[in-house]
Amino acid sequence: MGKLTKNQKLAAEKIEAGKAYSLKEAAQLVKDVTFTKFDASLDIDVRLGVDPRKSNQMVRGTVSLPHGTGKQVRVLVLCTPEAEAAAKEAGADYVGLDEYIEKIKGGWLDIDVVITMPAVMGKIGALARILGPRGLMPNPKSGTVTVDVAKAVKEVKQGKIDFKVDKAGIVHTSIGKVSFTPEQIRDNAKEFIATIIKLKPTAAKGTYIKSIYLSSTMSPGVKVDPKSVDEN
Repeated sequence: MGKLTKNQKLAAEKIEAGKAYSLKEAAQLVKDVTFTKFDASLDIDVRLGVDPRKSNQMVRGTVSLPHGTGKQVRVLVLCTPEAEAAAKEAGADYVGLDEYIEKIKGGWLDIDVVITMPAVMGKIGALARILGPRGLMPNPKSGTVTVDVAKAVKEVKQGKIDFKVDKAGIVHTSIGKVSFTPEQIRDNAKEFIATIIKLKPTAAKGTYIKSIYLSSTMSPGVKVDPKSVDEN
């Protein structure tokens, strides 16, 4: 193993190996052990007691974070002409249909979220092989296929995110930036965890929330005691 950098040593001194911190402590600690010169993303990893290979134990959903994600989310709306004005007014960065389908086929993907309507899903299906692997394919379950595209745009811009448990039984997502206050980090984490708990599959047995970690883009993970999430 290579030598630890100065910042890695400082982080190691602040985090006690094997200790599970309260959410309140972890929200402050993850800021203390981040030394990047840029405003790093703040991530949460929740390991669940589910078997994602079984369809009745899949955990997938959306959550509106109280303080948003801190990111500028670039939204593309693929819709019929009569819905374009409302989508633009709601804050969509790109609005159209055929011209953007062709741009995506040509390799253009400078977007974070794609929102569309049921009426044009027949055309969008041709993009599945391009958008699917990048997590950009619109889906009714995540609210990105809807007749009310303006509402969907507003929700995404205000901090609505979608998430899905991976093959290892872990839900991983970004819930803010290191520049957030500890209180904002905590609020967003609590909302995210509460949503996951609501989505607990009836087929899941034993301990549901196995572990929780907070980390930033380049920081070590800070273990969170699941029992502390409901503490004030």
